[in-house]
Amino acid sequence: MKTTLAIFLAASVLAGCGTPPADTSSAGNVDSIGAKEKAETTRDGTSTAGTIDGYKQDIAQRISQVNSIRVYAGRPQALLRSVIVLKYSIDGNGKLLRSEILRSNRDRANEATALATLKNTAPFPKPPPHLLHRGRVEIMESWLFNNDGRFQLRTMAQPQMDE
Repeated sequence: MKTTLAIFLAASVLAGCGTPPADTSSAGNVDSIGAKEKAETTRDGTSTAGTIDGYKQDIAQRISQVNSIRVYAGRPQALLRSVIVLKYSIDGNGKLLRSEILRSNRDRANEATALATLKNTAPFPKPPPHLLHRGRVEIMESWLFNNDGRFQLRTMAQPQMDE
């Protein structure tokens, strides 16, 4: 009897340690990292975003979708392994023109990952003509890396966990 009771108590404790199911009641058209399934574009692939922030969201969605195995779902950990800020330019056809690191903690592996995920995602949705300046649009984005080397983009990230 004592053995059965001990097993029952141990099973109850362990059952309480599981992850609660995700609330999908209001998820709608949103995936596990908070992104819409696909950016809205016209037939020729031009983003329908009305602002630079909207276009930046479209780009972040594309980067996250193309690199989904490197992106983590949920909230970023309290103390991030690395934050890499990139500045990049996209021309009117969605081609990546240039990219540079603006901020880093000198974590070469994560710098390489951020640059590679950006380059591998191109071409991007074409920017709306009203957002172009001298035939291109410049964007800054932060890659937030957890200890496991996966990232989220600040544009789409949830608030960090508390310590």
